[in-house]
Amino acid sequence: MNKQTKRLVLSGMFLALCMVLPFLTGQIPKIGSALSPMHIPVLICGFACGGVYGAAVGFIAPFLRNLMFHMPPILTAVAMAVEMAVYGLVAGLLYKKLQKTVLNLYLSLVAAMLLGRIAWGITRFVIAGLAGTEFSFAMFLSGAFVQAVPGIICHIVLVPLVVLALKKAKLMVND
Repeated sequence: MNKQTKRLVLSGMFLALCMVLPFLTGQIPKIGSALSPMHIPVLICGFACGGVYGAAVGFIAPFLRNLMFHMPPILTAVAMAVEMAVYGLVAGLLYKKLQKTVLNLYLSLVAAMLLGRIAWGITRFVIAGLAGTEFSFAMFLSGAFVQAVPGIICHIVLVPLVVLALKKAKLMVND
């Protein structure tokens, strides 16, 4: 299987995981939104398949899930699509450019998560302006960081473990 085919197959699997993982936490919406289960396959896709594929999966997943399951709500999906596209893009680009060490894996992950959250905040601010509602800096900090602590911890623990396992199994196409 050539690299392009491998990228397409893996990114399709990561997109499928974006559809399925929220069902694991969906029975308790507060836990589901705190753990951000759709973000995990997007970040891993960026590392495994490259930034372009990670961005594509990240952008498509919230809209596809909205079409299939009516969740997340469309305006939430817009902000999530921008956030997750940035996650996949930055994770993939930084991982490709930096030396393949565990420290750089974590640096790439943290940078992707920070930039994705900033992109989410900017998108939410624009949506609020268009809708005539408020989205303050305090709301941004609360939504992007305070309420997201469980998800941030989950991502920092799980994503590197999966990426290292994929690397060991020789399933990384972005090396």
